[in-house]
Amino acid sequence: MTQIRSLLIGTALTALASSAAFAQTGAQPAPGAAAQPQMQMPAAQGADMAPAAPAAQGVMPVTPAPQRLVAPGSADPLVQKRDANAQANAEYRASKKASKAQMKQEKKDAKAQYKQDVRNAKVNKQADKAAANNEMNAQMQGAQGQGAAPGTDTHQ
Repeated sequence: MTQIRSLLIGTALTALASSAAFAQTGAQPAPGAAAQPQMQMPAAQGADMAPAAPAAQGVMPVTPAPQRLVAPGSADPLVQKRDANAQANAEYRASKKASKAQMKQEKKDAKAQYKQDVRNAKVNKQADKAAANNEMNAQMQGAQGQGAAPGTDTHQ
């Protein structure tokens, strides 16, 4: 990882330095003006510039296609074991995360089902209570209608 990082940083710095060098150079003098002095780059930025640089003539330099940097697989058994363990750990974490999400969803569904069962039980209890009250009221009215003859006292 550090090798790749240092390679990428080095490449970026080289590209930055070369683009800065092209930006600092002026246009090339005309062929008849060979006696005029040319600008030179400071020694800290690199080697002398070629007289016919493409960027100085207004032509964009051709950049190579970006390459994907991948470290080759190591033949070291310890490195292979480390990589296999890392892959197994990643698979385990993914599996654990999926199982946890599934369990959470099942708990949520079970809780919703429980709440629905409680609501249904309350409704059934109220309906049973209302039915029992209606039945008792019907029996009371029937008992009063069949009860004592008119004019007799039922209380003693």
